[in-house]
Formats: sequence, structure tokens, C-alpha cells
Amino acid sequence: MRWLPWALALLLLASPSGAQLLDVEKDELKFGFIKLTDCAALVIAKELGYFEEEGLFVTLEAQANWKVLLDRVISGELDGAHMLAGQPIGATIGVGTKADVITPFSMDLNGNGITVSNEIWKKMKANDPSLQKDKPDHPITAKGLVPVVQEFKDAGDPLRMGMVFPVSTHNYEIRYWLAASGISPGYYTPTDTTGTVDADVLLSVTPPPQMPATLEQGTIQGYCVGEPWNQQAVFKQIGVPVVTNWHIWKNNPEKVFGITAEFAEKYPNTTLAVVKALIRAGKWLDASLDNRREAVQILARPEYVGADAEVIANSMTGTFEFEKGDKRDMPDFNVFYRYYATYPFYSDAVWFLTQMRRWGQIAEEKPDSWYDETARKVYRPDIYRKAAELLVAEGHIAASEIPETDGYKEPTGEFIDGVVYDGRKPNEYLGKFSVGNQGNSSLASN
Repeated sequence: MRWLPWALALLLLASPSGAQLLDVEKDELKFGFIKLTDCAALVIAKELGYFEEEGLFVTLEAQANWKVLLDRVISGELDGAHMLAGQPIGATIGVGTKADVITPFSMDLNGNGITVSNEIWKKMKANDPSLQKDKPDHPITAKGLVPVVQEFKDAGDPLRMGMVFPVSTHNYEIRYWLAASGISPGYYTPTDTTGTVDADVLLSVTPPPQMPATLEQGTIQGYCVGEPWNQQAVFKQIGVPVVTNWHIWKNNPEKVFGITAEFAEKYPNTTLAVVKALIRAGKWLDASLDNRREAVQILARPEYVGADAEVIANSMTGTFEFEKGDKRDMPDFNVFYRYYATYPFYSDAVWFLTQMRRWGQIAEEKPDSWYDETARKVYRPDIYRKAAELLVAEGHIAASEIPETDGYKEPTGEFIDGVVYDGRKPNEYLGKFSVGNQGNSSLASN
């Protein structure tokens, strides 16, 4: 290292990983998370020392629910957090709380499921002959649920299902699944923000760890949630996961790491250092089955997910159990790095915006250009790319692990209903659905 300036040489030696340490503006940070397995990148970045190697001293703190988590990031009580992908988007456009929140890092793909109570599952099987065998073929649509929904409506007590937050992937996934079989999940309006206007099924917010208990009590008859709370229903034999979000939309985006725009502007090097550590954690999580098993033991600790390691392992190690004894290989149920999972694609943000419009959270039609502009304001691949390029220079990742992209994925029809999504044409996409607000083709090029 004789050719390096002596100060830089000392700086490199000071880093256990030999990383080019950034001159971080803030080195003591507190990040929030919800007790779900997809907080794994944050936990691993801390437990394996990746944050420390970037000169950061991070505290992780579990939060009571998604609203508290978001509010604390906005107020500055938390420096950042494991967030629902829709939270930075919703906050930026004023769905609920209004604030400038961004994401420079996508935490994972897939990872959710829809579970129904044992009673509802029995009724679905009675209505759909294809379900009347020990191991039904997947994906399972909501077709068998249609008569059940009508039965509950006729009795004057509509079917009730839980999701975790109004702008959550879970809300949009359970709505997508229901609507694909002609069931209305209800609408949001400017005067009714419950999302239950004209609903066949009433959806309500339940914090993830409380889902199994709420199902067992009969308050809800089903729910959409992340792991390990679907597998917990199987272990407790109180419910049956009928579909995963991998089946609803193959390799769909799930959680993100969220910070305020103000934080990113005030602490640019700190932001890059955080993203570097998270990228390394994501890569480690997908590097081997042994790493996943180690991650399971870490996540099982009470300060993190706090569920039995056996329950967490059911999905984190490449399988998923639909009913007791019906465990199937699902290597992509949790993806933390493969398929460019950590890159914040604009097209992912646009999809969430289309769902906000489809179900009325965005009350007015918008031109395609608005969707693109909003996505670029919230999703920040420019920050991600800078962090990733530093990791390439340090030898931690290969240049091929950074996608060559304009921020938009190619159109895909890998949805449960086969409808093709093109992030560049959101209004055209919205016009393809018979249930939900539709787009306007006249706005497509404006």
C-alpha cells in the first residue's frame, strides 16, 4: 500500500473488512422493525458486524405496529426502519400521513401468505372439487370462497379478514386474490377511509404477531400476513394457508428500508454506509442453506422475531407448509438477494401506486407521467448504485450483481390471473380489471 496516501492507508487498516470507510456524518443510529422474518437483512447486518465494519453503531428496536414505526421515522425518533413497500409511497403522496420518505434499498421478495380458518377451509373444499384431496394443486384461487362470502352476507354478518396496514403489500395482495375471483374487497373514498365501501369481504388492520390469536378468537376468518404468522397457524392447527404471494405475483417486491428524504440529504455518507451493510446482509442470506439456518436461530431470539425456530425455519429454509404434513419445496418463498431483490425498481413503486388507485386511496385519475415522477421521487436507485459500486471496488459483490436497467422491469404476466403488468403503462394496466377503479387511456401519454 506504499502508493496510497498514508492517511488513507491508515483508514483502510482501521476497517476489519478492508472496506473504504466513508466519513459518516452520524455513526450512532436507531432503526425500527416489526417482528417478521423479512426484517432479516437489518438483523444480519447488525449481528454479523456489517454495520460496524462501515463505522456505524446500530440499535434495532421492535415497534408495536406499522403506524407507530412510520410516525417515529418521520419524527426522527428512529433514523430509519424496515417498512412496508407502500409506506414511503403512501406518505409521499399523502395517503394517511404526509411526509417525504424515500427508500434506497428493497429488503426482499415474496414472503407472505393468505390463511383462512379451519371452518372456512372446510367450506372452500366443499365448494371446489379440486381442493378435495390430501395435497391440492397450487395456486389456489378464491373460487371456492365465493359461495362462502355469499353465505356470510346472507346471514347479515360479512366475512372478515385481516391485513396489516392500509398501504401494505398484504392489503393489495389479498384484494388482488379476492378480486381475481370476482369478490369485491371494498373501496376507499375521500369520505370513508375504512376501505369497506361496497365490500363483499370486510378487511381490517391487525398487527402481524396478533393475527393467529385474532383468527383463533373468531374475530376474523382469515388474513394476509408475512412469516412466521402463517406457519404459526399451521403449528397451532387453527388455520390453513391457502396461497402465498409468490403464487399471486411471482417474485413480487415486499419490504423496503425507509428513511426520510431529509435524513438522506443531511447524512449522505451515512446513508451509503447503511445501504452497503444491508446489501452485504442480503447477499449473505441467499448465499447458502447453512446461512439461512444460522439466520433462523438469530431471528428466533426474543429481541427479534421471538417465535420458535422450528416455525421460522418452515419458510426460511426453502419450504412452506400448507397443512400439517403438507410441506412443499418453495426455494423462492423468501428471497433476499437473488433476482436483484435489493434493487429499488421504479416499476415496483408504480405497481403499488396502481393498487392505491384501483382501490380508491388515490381518488382521481392520474396520467402515466405522474406515476413515473412519483416513483422517482420515492425509490432511489441512484443511492443504491453508489453503495453497490463501492462494494464492487471492495470485492464484496460482483459488478454483474448490479442490474443494468432504467429502473423498469420488463412486462410480466406472472400473476394468479395472468394479467400482464407493464410499469411504463399504468393506466393501460388498470383498465384490464373488471373489479376496481380503472385507468383512463386518454391519460396514458399526458
